[in-house]
Amino acid sequence: MRLAPALVAAALLAAGPAASQTTTAKPPAGKTTAKPGTAKPTAKPAPLPPRVAEPAKVTCPHVLGTGTGSRLEFCDVLTGRNPAEGILIRFPAHKGVLTLTFDLHNRHTYSEDQVKAGRAYANYTATIGVLTMDGTLLARGVVRSEFRTAKDLFERIGGGAGPKGMKAVAPVGVERISIDVPEDVNEVSLLGEKMTVLSMNGTETFTSLQRPIAVVSNLNVDYQPPPKPPAKPTAKPPIRKK
Repeated sequence: MRLAPALVAAALLAAGPAASQTTTAKPPAGKTTAKPGTAKPTAKPAPLPPRVAEPAKVTCPHVLGTGTGSRLEFCDVLTGRNPAEGILIRFPAHKGVLTLTFDLHNRHTYSEDQVKAGRAYANYTATIGVLTMDGTLLARGVVRSEFRTAKDLFERIGGGAGPKGMKAVAPVGVERISIDVPEDVNEVSLLGEKMTVLSMNGTETFTSLQRPIAVVSNLNVDYQPPPKPPAKPTAKPPIRKK
């Protein structure tokens, strides 16, 4: 019966090495370990469309008329403080700065009798503001010009009761105005600020509200359209079971 302790000792020696071994845990089924250096490629940004230069979309509350020679539309700029009452220019969606350009003219009432009498001279300086719809001033435009004879007129306006159907009021002088409009601005207003006139009667400054003090024409915009949104994937038709 002395063989029993020897058998127990032999069994313990055989189990010892097996108990000291370590095992590596296997990942759960269905999951794979990411390999280094296999990150997903970054999607390329959508290409930008070409730049656009086009006439501006203008709402003119006080139309002066159409030029008899240029066929341009001329719009009176009135003094004011409320942007909603000015000349409204709405912009398309644009990425980055949009450039607004227009011609700014002084406003003259032509009289052939004063020209013949040598009393038609006038020196005009008009100042207008370009404002956002909340009243923020983006820029100012100033035009200065002189009138002596009909040759100094920039254009004659049709649709009047004068000779050859022309209006007495006409634009004189021209100043090309260029303004950078921020990306987050989609509409601006043109409002007059003041006009100073030097004539045979002396010097006068006009600031009263709702007075026409200048004329604008040839309004244009130049801008970068934003990229087009990615096209939505086409839904696959359901598979019919046979």
